[in-house]
Amino acid sequence: MLETGTNEVDLGTLYTADATNELGVVEIVAQKPLVRADIDKIEYNIQDDPDSQSNSILEMLRKVPLVTVDGEDNIQVNGSSSFKVHVNGKPNTMMSDNPTEVLKSMPANSIKHIEVITNPGAKYDAEGVGGILNIVTMGGGFEGYTVTFTGNANNTGGGSSLYGTVQKGKFTMSGNYSFNLNSRPRTYSYEEQENTNQGTRLIRDTWGKSKGSFQHGNVEASYEIDTLRLVTLSVGMYGGSNKNHGEGEVILWDATALTDISPYYSYNQFSKNDNSWYSVRGNVDYQRSFAAVKDRMLTFSYKIDTRPQNSKGDASYAYDPETVHTDWKNYLAELLEQQHTDGKQTTTEQTFQADYTTPIGELHTLETGLKYISRNNTSDTKRYLAGDYDTQGSSHYKHLNDIFAAYGGYAIKYKIFSGRAGVRYERTTQNVKYQETPDRNFKVHYNDVVPSASFGFKLGQTQNIRAGYNLRIWRPSIYFLNPYVDDSNPVNIRAGNPELETEKSHAFDLSYSSFTSKFNINLSVRYSFNNNSIEEVSRMVYPSEIPGYEADPAYADKDVLFTTFSNAGKSKYTNMSGYFNWNATPKTRIYTNLHGGYSHLTMVGSDQYLSNMGWNLFAYGGVQHTFPLDIRATLNVMGATPHVTLQGRGYSFRDYSVSLNRSFINKRLTLSAFAGNFLTKYNKNTFRSEGEGFRQFSEYKYSRRRFGFSISYRIGELNAAVKKAARTISNDDVKDGGGGGGGE
Repeated sequence: MLETGTNEVDLGTLYTADATNELGVVEIVAQKPLVRADIDKIEYNIQDDPDSQSNSILEMLRKVPLVTVDGEDNIQVNGSSSFKVHVNGKPNTMMSDNPTEVLKSMPANSIKHIEVITNPGAKYDAEGVGGILNIVTMGGGFEGYTVTFTGNANNTGGGSSLYGTVQKGKFTMSGNYSFNLNSRPRTYSYEEQENTNQGTRLIRDTWGKSKGSFQHGNVEASYEIDTLRLVTLSVGMYGGSNKNHGEGEVILWDATALTDISPYYSYNQFSKNDNSWYSVRGNVDYQRSFAAVKDRMLTFSYKIDTRPQNSKGDASYAYDPETVHTDWKNYLAELLEQQHTDGKQTTTEQTFQADYTTPIGELHTLETGLKYISRNNTSDTKRYLAGDYDTQGSSHYKHLNDIFAAYGGYAIKYKIFSGRAGVRYERTTQNVKYQETPDRNFKVHYNDVVPSASFGFKLGQTQNIRAGYNLRIWRPSIYFLNPYVDDSNPVNIRAGNPELETEKSHAFDLSYSSFTSKFNINLSVRYSFNNNSIEEVSRMVYPSEIPGYEADPAYADKDVLFTTFSNAGKSKYTNMSGYFNWNATPKTRIYTNLHGGYSHLTMVGSDQYLSNMGWNLFAYGGVQHTFPLDIRATLNVMGATPHVTLQGRGYSFRDYSVSLNRSFINKRLTLSAFAGNFLTKYNKNTFRSEGEGFRQFSEYKYSRRRFGFSISYRIGELNAAVKKAARTISNDDVKDGGGGGGGE
């Protein structure tokens, strides 16, 4: 105690000791929301999903709301197989034409997020009913570089990829390259086709095996001239080859016989095909901003794309003439000649585009633009029968396609409300010229006005409601228009229809989203209708009834299944989608993606009426958990009921997979292992259809058993983003046959 007037006191020697109860390691664990919604799109964050370390982009698509991928890897967006694919906001023709094969070959660990643009505005081409998938690659950061090497091996092949990005001052560049080899297990097909007019049943039992390679690469660069001017450049390539061969037996029976009898005929068929396809593309964008008005922007863009393809095919047949019924001897002798085809196709496309956007005050934005596309498609397909050139079975033509488009749009954002509306005009000219048969030349013209509108309300910080309307169109490509009669399969003949018109689909959407750190929910309902849909229609006819086809007299009185296209279809779809994600614990995530609806399809033609309707459901779900030692595990299951087609029903399927991955060396090295459908070697799909004069049943047996591992290693410290122009060329205008834009 200090006494009054004393300023100091001697406390002697004091001893201290360190405390033994130290604070332990502090770990802050948080899970980023994998999904977020905007007025016209849903975004899935691929980068923050551990499965991206071992899966392809196609496998990751199964988790994306409003997207379904069935057992045969066919993709649908908003319940439609007509959609377009963009990469970093730019259209990618390779992916749009054949998304399944391309996306299953690309590793997901170079992808940042995937956007599902459900209500494309006026600035997008009017093509594509389902919407647009925009795949955004990795990027973001400051000066520095990063390079990632990835290798994988599985029971059907393997591959490797390289991704790198570097930024120095005003210059940024990134690039990627990947190469894959595959050898697919043997597949089996069985088909029964009953001709109710002639009372015959055709049975086809075949198998096939294929192998191939695929490679793709892309380089993007940007340079900031100053704070108001930006130049971006992109050069890309892709290519691949496939070789397949198959064998089978074909038998024709009397379907009306009550007892076992000898068939009318039987023969063995042998086929071999060799295809290769490549593309080189490039585009440049110049973007000009304005200091006086924030967010005012003017963009000029140019794009060129060239795609050569080559194909060779051989088909031969073997049978014993002594076992053939008398009425069918001449038929087989003329029909089953050895075939050889040699085809070359080239597409060269050039696009010019200008876009202008400007804000008006703080609430309003106007956008407008012009676009011109010039396409030059050439095809040179030669067919030889028994070594002799076949004029009727060969095709040499040029397809010139010119498209002019103009659009205007308006957007408003006021407190919790946001809205967007626009209109687009497109003028299309298609000119097809045949070198050897100029009498088959034809021209078609289309004029389309395409409106769209969408709006949304924010309900607090985590919830929103969105609604929209859009008109989307399908312009028939040469696949649908070409009147060339393809009789390479002698009992199934196909031809296009040059009189087809642009198909128009009206769609109304309503959706609700709630995204929090614990729960992610997206619910949507979509109603669409189409009164002039392009439908594939099959029926039994005599060869002489096929327009422009000169049938050999030896089989002119034998029915064949003839398939062509018509605008006579009417369709109504009511689709519902639900996406749910629950972060049950900081280390456990449970999710499901549901899609289903009711389809009503009709077709009224001059000589037949077709109708079919029914429900379908797709479900995908799984659980992810991080175990000690930072081992991440995933279990996924999925399944679907048969889908509805105009002349039948598709197939149902189920699938499951598991994966494990772990990162080392400060997450620079990642090892992954995966397996799927490992309990059964083969899956089986069945399909039934019925039409005028025929009933058909088919069964397809294929392997989905898969297992393998991958390794990824990253060097460098920073991710550098290539700056991209806010407006760029986006070609989404063609409905292609046999690819992702095939149709409903």
